Amino acid sequence: MLLIIIVLALAVVGVAFVTFLVRAAIRADQLSLRLEPSLISPFINFFDTLGIGSFAPTMAWMRFRRIVPDHRIPMTMLAGYTPSTFIQSIIFLILLGVSVDPVLLAGSVAAIAVGAVVGVPLAVGSSVRTVQLIVAAALLLAALFYTLSNLGLMPVGGNASSLPLPSMLIAIGASFVFGVLLNFGIGNYAPTLALLSLLGFDPRLAFPIMATGSTFAGAAASTRLVKLADLDLRIVLSLAVGSIPGVLVAAFVVKELDLVILRWLVVVVVTYAAISLLYTALKRRDVKPEERLEEALLD
Repeated sequence: MLLIIIVLALAVVGVAFVTFLVRAAIRADQLSLRLEPSLISPFINFFDTLGIGSFAPTMAWMRFRRIVPDHRIPMTMLAGYTPSTFIQSIIFLILLGVSVDPVLLAGSVAAIAVGAVVGVPLAVGSSVRTVQLIVAAALLLAALFYTLSNLGLMPVGGNASSLPLPSMLIAIGASFVFGVLLNFGIGNYAPTLALLSLLGFDPRLAFPIMATGSTFAGAAASTRLVKLADLDLRIVLSLAVGSIPGVLVAAFVVKELDLVILRWLVVVVVTYAAISLLYTALKRRDVKPEERLEEALLD
């Protein structure tokens, strides 16, 4: 019953969020798409659905191409990729959600969503340099997870579909932190998968928790971000439109892919982007809040 309620809630919130984005774009006179993000996001989200992740590759691409100012990259990704995560979540819940402890599922999802909302003013109010440093750390963390995965050093997990109360409380508490970090471009998939696996949880059953949590968190945080952060909604909409076919193809077309080679490629790309961003952040002088917009535009 809880699973049906969550799926229905996802559908309702998904329609409401997309409507909100379109209306915001109309008010800002930005109801249009940009070609490059529309073409790139399907490929990134195809591999995201397979578990590789979308935040790190997107951050690296946006950093290379200077699509948006550095301090707006995490917020733009979060708002742009949220619509496709609704589809991911519904698919994973239908396929695997019935096997997951409903208390762990509901608790973790709620914690991630609350953390995401709490983290919005922290991300919006941070200086350009601070966000650059956090994004660089996020990229290096992603590269570390990819490397550990490729070397077979990531925790393999167990076969549990539930957790004892102390472990469940740890997982829910950590989910709140992961929700806060979403606003800074640190995706919740890799750390959630690692944590639940360490606690003995079945890694396959982590996908409904990861996807559903990030979906509600993304919708809650993105609604505030669009109002507070003055995002380029043309890019947000382009990411949203492009990501949906990538998710559908990955979810319903089964193919043998050499994901290890792809992950090694991602390691190289995101590490280079992280070092570049770290170098820029360390060179940057600290600026006053009123100077941030002007400096961001000059970037």
